[in-house]
Parts: sequence; C-alpha cells; structure tokens
Amino acid sequence: MCGQTARSIKEAMRSVAASFIMLGALAAATVAHGQQVIPFGDVPAMIDFSEAEIAARGQRKIPNLTYSTWKKLCFRGVESAETKTVCRTTIDGRSDIGQVILRVDLIERQDAPAVRLQMFVPVGLFLQPGIKLSVDSGGTLHVPYTICLTNGCVAATVADPSFLRELESGKTLSIEAVNANVVTVIASLPLDNLAQARQGAPAQIFEQQLQGKWERANDEGNSR
Repeated sequence: MCGQTARSIKEAMRSVAASFIMLGALAAATVAHGQQVIPFGDVPAMIDFSEAEIAARGQRKIPNLTYSTWKKLCFRGVESAETKTVCRTTIDGRSDIGQVILRVDLIERQDAPAVRLQMFVPVGLFLQPGIKLSVDSGGTLHVPYTICLTNGCVAATVADPSFLRELESGKTLSIEAVNANVVTVIASLPLDNLAQARQGAPAQIFEQQLQGKWERANDEGNSR
C-alpha cells in the first residue's frame, strides 16, 4: 500500500513538472499585440530587437563618480625615424574606492586625419543599443560596442570633425548606456579643459625601444 502511495505521489509530481514545462513553452510562444513576450531581464542574444523591444524601462544616474581632468598622453617608438606618434586625450571616472568605472579616449595618430573616439565601460550592459552620446543636451551620437573583455567592454567609432568641435566647445558630455535590466544608466563628464589638453603639449610622452617596455620620456605637461 505504501509503495503504491509513493508511486502515485511521484507520478503526480512528474505531471505537475510537465505542466510547468508546457506552460513555459506556451508563454515563450505567446504573441501579445504583435510583439514577442520577453520576461523582465531576459535578453536573448540570437535575435534582432525592434526599437520598441529595447526601449528602456527607466533611467538612473551613475552615482559618486569622481572625474579626472582631461590630459594628453603620447606614445612613440624610437627604433625608426618613420615611426608615427600616437596620442590619447583621456578622462576617467572613478568610484569612491578608486576603481576606474568609465574612461573616454580621443586617439589620434600622427599624420592621420581620423580621430578614434573610444570608451571603456563596465560589463553587464545590454549591447544591442550601443552607447548614446550628447553634448550639452544637443544632438546625439550612437557608438557601437566593439569588444567585451573580462573586466569591461569597449565602444568605439570615428569622431567626425563637427562632433569634435562640439566636444571642445561644450561643457558636459552625457553618456547613456542600457544595463541588463533594460534601464538607462547616465554619466555626465566635464569638458572644461578638453580643448586645452587636446591642442596643447602632451602631459607625458612614452617611448619604446624594439622589444622593450614603454618608458616615460618627460613630464613637461605636468608642470603647467
């Protein structure tokens, strides 16, 4: 008798489990108002999303970030007179424990017309929408992600001259990303000394011998 009861309980549990699996499958296939139902926080990677499906459910500012001033760092190899110098005008935002949470770079190669705009952001963001930039609440620039590493993701694009002029004449750069819960997170970076840093002498120059390490050549920009 006890054996029959135990078997009955197991059969009932299997029936309940099968019902939940079927309900889950039906829910995944349900279409409401012409859109696929996507559970909160569930972000499938194998499909393309419409604008409605990736619309943020809210927004919040990234709190308690301390930003450095903009500074220009240059890098050059010394094994050949033809080696081009690469300069990076950069700013970073740090948490209250000193961890770098966000970094923005303007990367320029000697004699090359293009300027690469590059951002390092934390992992755990929704990659499909990319990052949206705006200067002083003006027009927006959308920047796609290019790669994610274990400690952060990189978004990058070529910055056109008109956007560079906005950066150099503006006061605040707004960076908007979408997190895994489809909530927009916003950071506001100062632009006060960007033009002076980018157009002026480098704060530091690093040189590298063939097969060697980067060594700091001077700190002349730090004395100003």
